[in-house]
This record gives sequence, C-alpha cells and structure tokens, in this order.
Amino acid sequence: MVFRHPDGDYGITTMYSVPDDAWYLELDLVAGQRTLVTAIVPDEDPAREPTVCFNPHAGHVDVPYEVMRWFMHQVDEEIRTSRAWMRLGPNLVEVIYRLRQEHMGVIDDDDFPQVLADVRTTVPEEDLPAVLEAAFGRNPDGTTMDHPQTPQPVDGQGDRA
Repeated sequence: MVFRHPDGDYGITTMYSVPDDAWYLELDLVAGQRTLVTAIVPDEDPAREPTVCFNPHAGHVDVPYEVMRWFMHQVDEEIRTSRAWMRLGPNLVEVIYRLRQEHMGVIDDDDFPQVLADVRTTVPEEDLPAVLEAAFGRNPDGTTMDHPQTPQPVDGQGDRA
C-alpha cells in the first residue's frame, strides 16, 4: 500500500513481512524511486521494539521537516494499532502472546468455545474483550471484530434503554 504526501514528492510504502512478524513503512522519494527511511514495527513479540533505519546508500537528501513529521505520524499510528495490546498488564500480554503463538492469530469457529472457556479460567471477565481482540480479532460472543456484536434490546420492546 502506498500513501503519497500532499506535495507529491514523497510517499510511504507499507508492507508486512511474515518472516519478520513486522510491518515495514518506507519513506520514499518518488521521483528518484529511492527509499530514504524504513521503520520496522514488530507486532508479535513484545520484547522487540520498533526501529527506524536510514538508507546509507541513498546519499544526502534534504527531507522537509513536515514530510518527516508526516512519516513519523504514520509510524506512530502503526505502532499504536499494531502494538496496543502490548501496553496491557504484563499478565495479559503473556496470555495474548501465548495465544497468538499457539493459534497463529487465527482460530476456527469450532475451536473458539473451548479456547474461550480456557481463557476465562485465567483472565478476569472485564479483560476478556481486550484479550480476545488482540489474540484473535474476536468479540467474546465469537463474532469477528469486523462484524460487530449486534446490540441486544434491553427493555423487551426492541429499544435500547
């Protein structure tokens, strides 16, 4: 995926590296088709920190301050979305990390009820939604995060209270 800066001279290429379990964001000089800066955002291992690398073969390039701020804002957003679960308590991070490793971030609908029962034995009910979202992208009722839970009527008349 490529995002262009409003001035058109720079772009950000975003890609995921499966072997690295990380998102790569590259700041490119469009006209020269050169990568100037690469940000690496690991999203599986809490022990790995995001890094920013400058291309030593790009030579000296003056990058406008606003462009660098734009790039770093995109990197910050990727860190926020990819690593938000790593900011939970250490015990929850450990549970999520284990679940992600064990199930590779995906769980079959048929397996979900048993895994949910197992998770409920170690995770407080109030933390269950965050753990299931981070580990599997699911709600506690088993629906995926891209298919939100259907609101349930609470007054018996079909209207929410």
